[in-house]
Amino acid sequence: MVAVEKERTILERLERIDGLRGADAPAGVLLDEVRALLADAEDWVRETPGVPERAEDALRRSQAALDAGDRTAGSVLTTH
Repeated sequence: MVAVEKERTILERLERIDGLRGADAPAGVLLDEVRALLADAEDWVRETPGVPERAEDALRRSQAALDAGDRTAGSVLTTH
């Protein structure tokens, strides 16, 4: 897949997430879309030469935040 197609896929997923947020979709549905967005973005970064450092940094921070949220949610679920 060429870089432009990857970028289009990412933008479409962002629009889908925005629409889901506006429709008050369940958190699980939003999280699934965010996880898929991160996977798409990771592919884009890995396959596209010259990706800006700020894009790579944003991806790392987003993945860390999602991982931290998963750990927090998991600990809440297992303590109740």
